[in-house]
Amino acid sequence: MNKCLVALWHVTRYRLFSKSKVLIVAVIMALMNTGCIGKEFQKNKPVVDSVSSKQNLPTLKIGMLLTQSRIEQERMIKPLKEYLEQSLGERVDTESPSKIIGGQGRHKKLEIDKVQDAIASSVDFQIAKDYEQIIDWLLQDKLDMAYLGPMSYLEAIDRGAKIEPLVAPIDKHTGQPWYRACIIIKKDSLIKTLKDLKGKRIAFVDKLSTSGYLMPLATFKKLGIDDRQNFAQVLYAGSHSNSMAALENGIVDAAATNIPSYLKRQKSGKLTPQNSRILWESAPIPNFPIVVSKKLPPELVQRLKQAFISSPEGLEDIIGTESAGYTLVSPSDYAPIEQLRKYLNLISVPAK
Repeated sequence: MNKCLVALWHVTRYRLFSKSKVLIVAVIMALMNTGCIGKEFQKNKPVVDSVSSKQNLPTLKIGMLLTQSRIEQERMIKPLKEYLEQSLGERVDTESPSKIIGGQGRHKKLEIDKVQDAIASSVDFQIAKDYEQIIDWLLQDKLDMAYLGPMSYLEAIDRGAKIEPLVAPIDKHTGQPWYRACIIIKKDSLIKTLKDLKGKRIAFVDKLSTSGYLMPLATFKKLGIDDRQNFAQVLYAGSHSNSMAALENGIVDAAATNIPSYLKRQKSGKLTPQNSRILWESAPIPNFPIVVSKKLPPELVQRLKQAFISSPEGLEDIIGTESAGYTLVSPSDYAPIEQLRKYLNLISVPAK
C-alpha cells in the first residue's frame, strides 16, 4: 500500500503541481530579494475497532471555518458529509494489484490493494469562529481533520499540532492547485494603485489568512506601506465573505480576499464587474490544505485520500470556492509560505 501511495503522490504532483510550484517559488523569492532574508487523540480507543459493526466505529471529527451564512454552509456540507460517510462506512473490495487509474484531476483514482471494512460510522463537521479556534481544537485533540489555509496550517505546526496535509482543492478556473490573493475596490473608486490606499480604510480577513492578510502585507512591505500607520482604518473581518461585505456596505474603501472567493461572490449579484474591480492580485499561492491528525491509523488516512481524489464530479468544495476535485499535497508544497512568514516576522512561536 505504501508503494501505491508514493506512486499516486508523484503522479499527482507531476501533473498538477510541478509547473505552478516553480512559479510560486520564483515570484515569492523575487519579492524577498528586495533586501530581507526569508524562516494523541488523548489515547482514546483506536479509530479502527475490531468489531465491524458500524455502531462500534468512531465518528470522524472535521473542523472548518464558517465561510458563508450558517444556512448556506450547512447546505454545502451535507453532500460532502454523505459522500464521506458512504466512502468510510462501507466495505471496499479491490483485490486487484494497486495502481493509479483514470485521467487527470478528479478522475485519478487509487485502487486499494486489499479488502477493507467500514472504518468510520459518521462524519461530524465542527464550525469554528476563526482559525485560532481550529488550531486550539487540533492542539486539544478535538479534531481528526481540519480545513486550514496555508498560513494557519504552518501556524498550527509551529504551535505543536501533530498534523500533516492530506489534499488540496484544484481551482476550477485555473485547473491548478493554487489560487491568487487580491484587493478589490468599488468600480468608481479614485484609487488607482496600491500606494493610493494610504489614508484609506481597508478590510483584511484574519491575521492567519494567507490571501486575506499575508500576501497583501508582503506587497505593502515591498512598497513601503506600513499597515499599522498608513491606513485610516484597518478592519479584520473574520472571513472572506465579511471582508467583501464591508466593501459592499461602504464600511471600507478596499477589501483583501482572493480571486476564487471574489468570483463566487459575484454570483450573489452584490459585487459584480459592473460595480467593483480588482486593484491588485498576487502571485500563485498553494491551495488550502485539508489536514489530518498524525495519530489516525494509516488505513484511515489511505481511505480518506482515496475518497477525496475519487470524489464525484460536481461535489462542491465547502470552503466556499469552486473546485475541480482534489490533489495530494505534502509539507514541502508550503515552504514558500513559510519563507514569507519569516520575511514578515510573522512566526509567533519557535518552530518545533
